Amino acid sequence: MRCGVTTSVCDGGGRVGAVLSSRMPDLAALEVLLAVAHTGSLNAAARQVGVSQQAVSARIAAIETQTGVPLVRRTPQGSTLTPAGVTVAAWADRLIGIASEFDTGLATLRRGRRSHLRLSASLTVAEQLLPRWLVAFHSAARASGREATEVTLSATNSDRVLADIRAGSADLGFIEGPSVPRGIRSRVVGRDHLVVVARPDHPWVRRGRALTAEALNDTPLVSREEGSGTRDALSTALRKVLGSREQATPVMALSTTSAVRAAVLAGAGPAVLSALALADDLSTGRLRAVPVSGLDLSRTLRAVWTGPPQPPAGAARDLLSHIVVHHQH
Repeated sequence: MRCGVTTSVCDGGGRVGAVLSSRMPDLAALEVLLAVAHTGSLNAAARQVGVSQQAVSARIAAIETQTGVPLVRRTPQGSTLTPAGVTVAAWADRLIGIASEFDTGLATLRRGRRSHLRLSASLTVAEQLLPRWLVAFHSAARASGREATEVTLSATNSDRVLADIRAGSADLGFIEGPSVPRGIRSRVVGRDHLVVVARPDHPWVRRGRALTAEALNDTPLVSREEGSGTRDALSTALRKVLGSREQATPVMALSTTSAVRAAVLAGAGPAVLSALALADDLSTGRLRAVPVSGLDLSRTLRAVWTGPPQPPAGAARDLLSHIVVHHQH
């Protein structure tokens, strides 16, 4: 199919899309024509659209010049549409009605983006940070008179968060892994560090000196499951120091931070967990931090999404902006 220069255009894939000619008036001009049709005079039309009579007269003349069709007949008794003007006004009425539906639909979509937010977050962020972030976000919205946002949160591991973002089942994600895959946008929202912990009666606590990276690497730990940001961060830190040396198989791999803590307290062995998740246990002495020499266990927490450099306008972008401005540390 050949593509006409003034009536259609072919995109790179050979598809055809309509292109309006320069004779097509804009919606604002058609609204002026409809006002004349409904009121029967330029004066009344001017009052209806909120401009001067001269402006209405000039706009009608401009439409007639642009379209090449006489639309309004001016008489001392008022202004009436020509037969062609009646036809054009009928078309304009339908077109403006469709445009109004389109505008209303867009407004509904914008409200939907702001009224509902789907989040997917790694457990550390979901359990330790997001609750206070969301409370503060909702408080700020109420204070500014904005509509409340309904939030759906899936707490999972970092690999699953990335899968949710790619699948479009989450609008915004939060991960704690050491890297971000290609094709994923990200923004730093916080810092964290991992802590080696054991029961007070564990030999590592009583030894009185820092643990080596080699000893940590070669000890079966109570660990999070594969795909966890905490587990990946530890493995990455150990590889930076020890190269390709194989890490000991975990004594058990559990799917939640709470389960790992419970296993450590029950005597299953030491673990490496987020300092954010261990604050209560460390402050009460239920668990003890074991220092490690020569190993960087700090990590970055990130928000992730796909598409443009910023999340799409709406609740996702609003929440990310709120976190970056008020809570990033």
